[in-house]
Amino acid sequence: MPASTTTTTAHTHADEDAERLRATAGFVREQGTSDLLSRVLPGLDGPELRALTDRCRFAHAAVLVFPPDEPALRAGLAACGLSAEAPARPSVVVRERLAARHRRSPEDLDVRILRPVVHGPAGEHRTVEVFALTVPAGSGLSAIVEEERRLDHEAHLAFDVERPDPLVLRGLLASFARHGAAADGGGYNPHENGTVFYFTAPDGTKTPYRRVELYAGGDHRDVLAEHLGRPLVPADRPRRPGAPRPAEALLWLLTGAWTTQALAACARLRLPEAMHRHPGASTAELARSVGADPDSLATLLRYLAMLGVVVEGPDGFRLTDVGALLDADAPGSMRPLALMYGGPFYESFAHLTHTVRSGEPGFEHLHGENHFDHFARDPELAALFDRSMASSAAMFDPLPAHPVLTAAATAPGRPRTVVDIAGGTGELLGRVLTAHPTLRGILLERPHVLDAARARLAATDAGGRCSYRAGDFADVPKGGDVYLLSRVLHDWDDDRCRSILRHCADAMPPHADLLVVERLLPADATPSLATAWDLHMMCNTGGRERTAEHYARLLAAEGLDLLGHSPLALGAHVLHARRT
Repeated sequence: MPASTTTTTAHTHADEDAERLRATAGFVREQGTSDLLSRVLPGLDGPELRALTDRCRFAHAAVLVFPPDEPALRAGLAACGLSAEAPARPSVVVRERLAARHRRSPEDLDVRILRPVVHGPAGEHRTVEVFALTVPAGSGLSAIVEEERRLDHEAHLAFDVERPDPLVLRGLLASFARHGAAADGGGYNPHENGTVFYFTAPDGTKTPYRRVELYAGGDHRDVLAEHLGRPLVPADRPRRPGAPRPAEALLWLLTGAWTTQALAACARLRLPEAMHRHPGASTAELARSVGADPDSLATLLRYLAMLGVVVEGPDGFRLTDVGALLDADAPGSMRPLALMYGGPFYESFAHLTHTVRSGEPGFEHLHGENHFDHFARDPELAALFDRSMASSAAMFDPLPAHPVLTAAATAPGRPRTVVDIAGGTGELLGRVLTAHPTLRGILLERPHVLDAARARLAATDAGGRCSYRAGDFADVPKGGDVYLLSRVLHDWDDDRCRSILRHCADAMPPHADLLVVERLLPADATPSLATAWDLHMMCNTGGRERTAEHYARLLAAEGLDLLGHSPLALGAHVLHARRT
């Protein structure tokens, strides 16, 4: 897309966001609570209206906007007469709703919530609830933006519940339902210690908003479960007689090892392949197919059903979309990951206490050497590791559209070269070269990995445009235009990372770009795959996951500026850096 077109599109989107912000702020300033409740719920009047008005107050209206970054968001707020100083916090509920609607991992979406203050007709303290989904250029989120702008799913009115308790909440929920409002989700936000209950407004509602929220301060997940019409997730299940919630929650957490081994056993037995070959087969028939004891397999299948890996119906068990990923022949199969995490890395996690006490990775304590050296001496294990890395390749899907790569591919003159440093079997480089036929590639890897990479890339259109270099980080080829460093830095401590980045900076011409793919630790307590992988890296490689700010410091130490970062799939991000 030409730069002028990109700029025009960005301005159009910014103007649309500004118009939506102004309209929302005007609505919040003008409404009274009693009148608004009667318009939201037609037929609500008399004592019941007075009772709801006594327990609720109109608090805000919400709007979802799509800035490219936080400075642009704050500039947009200021341009609409709203405070640009309002703090931004993670929005767990909206992030999960967007992820579910668009079949994305929540880790792919950076959703923040801000509440700039406005005042009602009698000076009441109110806010405009601004949800901001960060959409950097080239992030691959444009389809989400288009649909959300068109359907406006997250626009809603909100009433705060005064003095909430379970009895009051149940009464309010019943009143809304009685007047035609239908339950439409909700959630608990640990960052604010508040619970939200969403409704779809009744057909006769007399406001432009189709969704309504009740917000209750505190943890009301038991009432939320009733509202949603389903049980809570295991760690949040309501209390049972004789089993206090903390004890039950801990018991569920302690079964995590069983889950890992159940998934690994499913993969080792090739149960998904058998279920595909024999749809509707009985447990006894599946047991014969995979060589298992029927009663024991039945127990495993019940557990896998509880996990959502299989479902049981009148015609026997069948795989869910999650379970299908354990089939070796499935597109994007994650079977190698299940074997790796249920095998070599599972064994080393038994030594996590040693790692925490001593700082030595559990893998090294168990095997007497680091995992790279150990795998290099075991070709079968090395092949499994390489396949497990490829299993997560879905995180690369948006990367070929990154502006750095599209600019290189469309640059006039000589073909541009992409250098993939420690690029494994070429999964990422192959995707980039396939998406951009004008680019050339160089893959730098250890000799025992390059044979597999040559075989893999030779079977693609990219094979003829790729050359191979055997070597280590000190051998980074000079003169490239774009350098890729994917899932490498998290394997190492800070000193080794600085050394790797130094080799990159020394090889890069002044015009070259560096794209680093890693999971980023959140700057707050937001649940994240990166937090789990941080523990994994500590125990198995001696490395770590890092925040964006941490990576910026490592880059700056070697003369590289972090220019920005954008989300990929599976909780990953791509960081863009250039020489200072």
